Amino acid sequence: MRSMLFRIGVSLSLLSLFLFKSESAVSSIDLGSEWLKIAVVNLKPGQIPITIAINEMSKRKSPALVAFQSETRLLAEEAAGIVARYPDKVFSNLRDMVGKPYRDVKRFADAMYLPFDVVEDFRGAAMIRVSDDVSYSVEELLGMILKYAANLAEFHSKAMVKDMVISVPPYFGQAERKGLMTAAELAGINVISLINEHSGAALQYGIDKDFSNGSRHVIFYDMGSTNTYAALVYFSAYNAKEFGKTVSANQFQVKDVRWDSGLGGQNMELRLVEYFADEFNKQVGNGVDVRKYPKAMAKLKKQVKRTKEILSANTAAPISVESLHDDRDFRSTITREKFEELCGDLWDKSLMPVKEVLKHSGLQADDIYAVELIGGATRVPKLQVKLLEYFGRKDLDKHLDADEAIVLGAALHAANLSDGIKLNRKLGMVDGSSYSFFMELDGPDLSKDGDTRLLLVPRMKKLPSKIFKSFNRSKDFELLLAYDNEGLLPPGLSSPVFAQYAVSGLTDAANKYSSRNLSSPIKTNLHFSLSRSGILSLDQAEAAFQVTEWIEVPKRNLTVENSTIASSNVSVDPGAENTSEQNSNSLESDGEISNASNSTTEPNTVDLGTEKKLKKMTFRIPLKIVEKTMGPGIPLSKESLLNAKSKLEALDKKDAERRRTAELKNNLEEYIYATKEKFETSEDFERISSNDERQSVIKKLDEVQEWLYTDGEDATATEFQERLNLLKAATDPIFFRFKELTARPEAVKFARRYLTELQQTIRGWEKDKPWLPKDKVEELSINIDKFKTWLDEKEAEQQKMSGLRTPVFTSKEVYEKVTFVQNKADSIKKIPKPKPKTEKPINNEETEKDTSGDEKPAEESDSSKNEEDNAESEMHEEL
Repeated sequence: MRSMLFRIGVSLSLLSLFLFKSESAVSSIDLGSEWLKIAVVNLKPGQIPITIAINEMSKRKSPALVAFQSETRLLAEEAAGIVARYPDKVFSNLRDMVGKPYRDVKRFADAMYLPFDVVEDFRGAAMIRVSDDVSYSVEELLGMILKYAANLAEFHSKAMVKDMVISVPPYFGQAERKGLMTAAELAGINVISLINEHSGAALQYGIDKDFSNGSRHVIFYDMGSTNTYAALVYFSAYNAKEFGKTVSANQFQVKDVRWDSGLGGQNMELRLVEYFADEFNKQVGNGVDVRKYPKAMAKLKKQVKRTKEILSANTAAPISVESLHDDRDFRSTITREKFEELCGDLWDKSLMPVKEVLKHSGLQADDIYAVELIGGATRVPKLQVKLLEYFGRKDLDKHLDADEAIVLGAALHAANLSDGIKLNRKLGMVDGSSYSFFMELDGPDLSKDGDTRLLLVPRMKKLPSKIFKSFNRSKDFELLLAYDNEGLLPPGLSSPVFAQYAVSGLTDAANKYSSRNLSSPIKTNLHFSLSRSGILSLDQAEAAFQVTEWIEVPKRNLTVENSTIASSNVSVDPGAENTSEQNSNSLESDGEISNASNSTTEPNTVDLGTEKKLKKMTFRIPLKIVEKTMGPGIPLSKESLLNAKSKLEALDKKDAERRRTAELKNNLEEYIYATKEKFETSEDFERISSNDERQSVIKKLDEVQEWLYTDGEDATATEFQERLNLLKAATDPIFFRFKELTARPEAVKFARRYLTELQQTIRGWEKDKPWLPKDKVEELSINIDKFKTWLDEKEAEQQKMSGLRTPVFTSKEVYEKVTFVQNKADSIKKIPKPKPKTEKPINNEETEKDTSGDEKPAEESDSSKNEEDNAESEMHEEL
C-alpha cells in the first residue's frame, strides 16, 4: 500500500511542472453508492497539484449520507453517527436511486434492508418522506451531498471552486445522467462534464507513462459496493507538431465496457447478513426474526462490513454486536472458507463483464497487457483468485489506488477542460457512449415500419459528437428517442424510450410554399448533440424548401460609336455581366426576392429592358420543438427547480446557524472550565486579585454553568454569546493583571537591553558613519534618555502600588515606545553616504576647434545664412 501511494505521489509531483496558475480552483467528485471522494487541483506553487480533500474528521473519504433528526439535517460523518439508532432517518445509496422508477427504488430498498419511507411523485420517480409533511426528491437529497462536497473542496483549496467534474458508472442512462446534473444545479455546482469512471481511472493510469515504444490493451476491472464493470482501453502514441517540432503524444481509446449493475460488495455482505441473522434467530428461538427490526438489522449490517474487511486479510473473523435485539448480545465467528462458500454463485458472475468485453472485442486473454483493479470489493481474495485463473497469470496489476484512482483521474480531466488551468503533459482521451440510440418518427400518416426508425448513435460513438439527420417530410410529427438494444437497458427501465418531442410548424410551412415551384420534396433537418457527459438531446429542427422560379433581371449590352475611341477610352469590367446573379445569390439567404437594380451605370451602357432567368433558391424555416417526455426522466420545471433551491438554501442557513450555536456553546463551556482550573491551580492569582473578587467571579461561573445544562440546552447562538461576554467582563480585569504580572517585567528588561545596545551603536556612528546629521543623532539620544527616565519613574510607581489595582503602565506601552525609538534610529541609519564631487577636465582640442570655427568672417556667415533662408523660402513656395 505504501509503495502504491508513493507511486501516486511521484506521479502527481511530476505534474507540478505542467500546471499554470489560475484565479479559481477546479475539483472532481467521485460519487459512489456508499462513499464520496473529492480531489482538488491546487493553485499555490510548491504544492502537489492534485490532492484529496479531507473531511472534518481528517478522513480521505466521506459517507454519502443524508439524515434528518428532530428537524435537523445531518450530512456525511454526522449522519453516519446515528445510523444504528435511527436507521429510518439516514438515507444512503442515493446515487443508485436517481432517475429510477419508483418500483425499482422500492424493490432495491427492500432488498438492501433500507427502512426508508419511499413514495412516488408525479413523474413516477421516487421521493423520500422524512416526516408527515416533508418529502424530498432523490435529486434534492443528492444536491445536499454534492453541496457538502463543494464546500469541502473550497475549504481545502482556500479558493473559490469554479468548475467540477463528477464521475458516473458506465451503465448510467439518460435519466440518471440528467438527474445527477439537476442535483448539481441545485447544489450550485457548474459541472463542466460528467466522466465515466473507467475513463477517470484510465487517465490516472496513463498520465505518467510513455506509449511511444508500444501500444497496449488494458482492462480496468472495478467492483464497487453495488456494481461491477470491466472496461477495455487501448493506449497508444502518435506524432504531433509542437512549436515546429515533432513530438510523441500519448492517447487512449475506450474500446468497450460491460457491466453487471446488480453485483457488488454489498451482495457479499448481504450473504453474511442473512447467515448471521439465521444464526441469531436460532439462538433466540420463539419464532423471533431479527430481519423485521430495522435497528437490529442496521447494527448487524454495520458489524458485517467490518467482518468482511477482516476476512480479506485473515482466514477467520469474529463478529460481536452489543444488544442486537431485545437486550440480547450476539457473538459469532466465520471462516474465509465459509464466506466463499456462501458467495459461491457470485464468483462466476463477477467474471461475466470480463468475458463479454473479450468476446465482443475479438481479443484473447493473452492480448491484454495489464488488468488493473479498482473499487473496494476487489480486495476480496477469492475474487482475485478467480481473475488470476481466468487470465492465466501469477499476479494482477495494482498500480492504481483502488479507492482514489477515479477521483484523481477526474481531477486531471477537470484541469484539462477548465479555462484557467492548462496541462502541458497531455493524454488524449477518446471515450464512447455506453449505449446505442435510435430515433423513431410518429404521426397519424406514418406506419410503424423500418422507414420511420433511424439509428442515431452507434454504441461506443465518440464523446462529444454532433449528429445530423435529414428526411422527406411535409407534415408535423412526433419524435421518439430510445435505446437501440432492448437487451442492454439501464437498470430499472422496462421501456427503451427515454425522450419524446413534438415537432410543429412543418405543415404550415409546407402549405405556404406548396404553391411555389418546388424543385425537390420538402426536407426536414434535425440536429442532435451527444454531449461530453453522454447526454443526447435534440437541439434544432428546420424545414428546407428548394424553389425554382423565373425571375426578371436587367438586360445589359455595350454600344460603341467609334471602335477606335472605344478601344482607347472604354474599359470593360469583366464582372459587370455577373452583377444580377450576385444580387440574386445575396437575396437567397433571406428567402426573399428584391427588385432593386444596380445603381451604378456605365457611361456607354444602353438599357435594353429585362430578361427572365431560371433561379433555384433554398428556404430554411425553423420548426418548433416541444418536449413531451414522460416518466422518471422528466426534467424538473423551472418552478420546481426554484422551489427546490429555496428549500436547500433554507436548510443551508439553518445548518450554518446550528454550527454557529454549537461552536459558541462549546466556547462558553470551555471558558468556564478553563477559568475555574486557573483559579484553582495558579497561586499567582492571589497576588493580583482579592479573595472576594475571585469568589464573585466563581459564583458567576457557577450560575452560567448551571444555566448551560438546564435552560441553555436549547438556547440560541446570541444567548451563548451574551453569557460569554458577561463572564469575560468580570474576568478580563483579573486576567489582564495576571498577564501583566510577567509580561511587564519582560517588556522592561527587553527595552533596557535595547536602549543600551542602541547607545553603543550611536557612539560607533561617530567613527563609522560621520556623515550622519548630528542634530538628528542628538535628538535620538535625547529620546533614549527620556525613555529611560520614563521607565525608572513608572517602575518606582508600580512598586508602591498594590497588585490588586490596575497597573501604572503596561507592557503594550513599553513596546510602543521601543518601536517609536527603533523607527527613529532606522531612519537615521539608512541615510546614505554622500557621493564625492568631481570636476570634468577641459578638453583643449575641442576648445581649439570651437575657436577656429568662431574665426569665420561675419560676412561669409551672414551670406551663407541668407542663402539658406532663400532656399528655404523657395522650397516653401514650391510646396
